[in-house]
Amino acid sequence: MTRIIYDEFAKNYLSELLSPIGTVTPSRGVNSEVREIDVYFTPGTGTEDYVETLGILGKMARTTALFEAFRNPATISEVRSCTSKLFNVIAEVERRSRREETSLPKAELPILWILTPTASDRVLNGFKAAPDEQNWLQGIYFTGESWRTAIVVIHQLPETEATLWLRILGRGKVQERAISQLSELSVDNPIRAIALELAYQLQSNLRAKKERELQPEDRELIMAIAPLFREQLEAAEQRGREEGREEGREEGREEGREEGREEGQRLILANFLRGRFGELDARLTAFLVPVSALPAAEFALLLLQLSALTVDEEGIEQARRLLAENVLKMRFGELGERLTDLVSNLLALSEEELGLLLEQLPELSDESLLARLANENL
Repeated sequence: MTRIIYDEFAKNYLSELLSPIGTVTPSRGVNSEVREIDVYFTPGTGTEDYVETLGILGKMARTTALFEAFRNPATISEVRSCTSKLFNVIAEVERRSRREETSLPKAELPILWILTPTASDRVLNGFKAAPDEQNWLQGIYFTGESWRTAIVVIHQLPETEATLWLRILGRGKVQERAISQLSELSVDNPIRAIALELAYQLQSNLRAKKERELQPEDRELIMAIAPLFREQLEAAEQRGREEGREEGREEGREEGREEGREEGQRLILANFLRGRFGELDARLTAFLVPVSALPAAEFALLLLQLSALTVDEEGIEQARRLLAENVLKMRFGELGERLTDLVSNLLALSEEELGLLLEQLPELSDESLLARLANENL
């Protein structure tokens, strides 16, 4: 079901945006039964500038919070289920406070934020949820103070920069417009890069579904994301071309343009990997230059494949293999069954040997390179 894809996107999206300013626990279990909170957030020491950049989402993240995101409008039963999770968490916090004999101000208890695309009057009135537009914005409804719960009706939020990061979790035209508004932000904006990376992953996951399983709005979303990917690629390539023209002016205009394209792709790949996996190790760094020579279409496909990897050691290892495969395919074309062994041999090299080999790659003949990679004693 595509709903599961969207649920996973929402959890990953909130986790990535909130992790710089606190501790994020996606799919946090509650003790009463086998249930999970979408995202449990505890504030940390994030910079005030970053919090402000997140707009209303940043304001929500100033206190310990539970985030429950719904693809379809939350029903009365689902809202009750969410509040049940909240009360279980509050009970855990209160028990810990009693054990440790510490005071627990009510303001430090977690708040539940229910993110729903739309909500009927029946749902809002049933929970006596009311707006607080003096302190918040239109579309955010608070229940009684002791309930520590707010229902965020995403499609009622004003279309401002402050609500952008929440509207991306909407659906249909609201989500599409929010994603398209990312193009108005600087390509160097770190949150824009995170949001686009997760949007590409969502697009990739949707495309992997069978055509008959996709709803019309799924197809429209795929179409809405595609131009942004091309735009980011072209913007970085333009920066690279400008640098390449300066460096390659004496070597000819065409060569300068090609160097610029490759430099642009290198910058995109470096930022993409750093945003996903953190500081790059020597093995990932060694592949940046050779992989940047991929044709634009193949480079775009590689980024989509990388965006689908898990953010852990296994995902990093798979990223290394993907980069190695692309370098070898670019050099030799399809290698069939030999590719797996050659990739393993390449990655078995020490960091120093790998860096040196990739640096010497343009000077090595195909026969010499294959001989070195086929050597089982590498």
